[in-house]
Amino acid sequence: MASLMNDEIEGLAKAWRIQSAIVYRNGELLEDWHDTGGDSLGPLYSITKSVLSALIGIALDRGEIRSIDQSIGDYVDVSLLDDQSREKITIKHLLTMTPGFDWPDFDKPYKEMRASTDPVAYTLAKPVIHEPGHAYTYNSGGSHLLSAILTAATGKSALLYAKERLFQPLGFEAARWSEKNGISEGGTGLSLYGHDLAKIGMLYLQHGSWNGTEIVSPSWIEQSVVLHHRGLLHYEPPIYGGYGYHWWVSPESFNGCADCYFAFGHGGQHLMNIPSLNLTFVIRKKITKRNDAKWARELIFQHLVPMAMK
Repeated sequence: MASLMNDEIEGLAKAWRIQSAIVYRNGELLEDWHDTGGDSLGPLYSITKSVLSALIGIALDRGEIRSIDQSIGDYVDVSLLDDQSREKITIKHLLTMTPGFDWPDFDKPYKEMRASTDPVAYTLAKPVIHEPGHAYTYNSGGSHLLSAILTAATGKSALLYAKERLFQPLGFEAARWSEKNGISEGGTGLSLYGHDLAKIGMLYLQHGSWNGTEIVSPSWIEQSVVLHHRGLLHYEPPIYGGYGYHWWVSPESFNGCADCYFAFGHGGQHLMNIPSLNLTFVIRKKITKRNDAKWARELIFQHLVPMAMK
């Protein structure tokens, strides 16, 4: 195996509180660096959202969900919503985080929602203050609704469905996913090994096929990782990006390196693909301040990409 982390880069990684850096190119492992020990089962935080997106795509491919343009009321009880909003909010609105709920930045209601006895009802009780499909608001409540929809459509929690349709076909070592009322947390709560997470990135670079078997359709992947809303392209430092279907999208003009898409978790956790270079990155970072997530991006764009392309 090649190694990208020379002494200088390793010193920076430690100073930036990076815990793991895993890099694959064309399916070949280039780097497997950990500050202590080896790979381990660890929390993904909001990277969970992008894994859930893949599961929604699989359910759509299988006909268990008919269309992302369906009203969410086809799957969950929307009686808490006002009459005008009941038919307007679609699965696609949840995927692009544009359902219109009153959900202050940055995901402020999350902790209260998670502590509630019924997170689905908690989310649906929020007023709809924007026309669905217009205003972007980062919203883990909407992600939890997607998990509830997946369970209603398949009869299985997101964890059980993932084990059957995604994790086992990819040969995952282990997985944990917290749940309430039989519904896996939609916005967070999944724990995976770093190399297993990287497999999801490589699956997407391979247009949804693994060892000759299609796991996710190419069309779903293509739709998921393109810009559907500008999202947080205005945010400084540029640790986020625009938004697809529960994936972040970062054009070269924004990051100064290459067009890419990524799953992002609290504190700077990353699963990132750069399709033009056939690169997949998994970065785990100790949680410090929110904007310290910039160091994970600095490590990728300024150091690991140049080393990988030598």
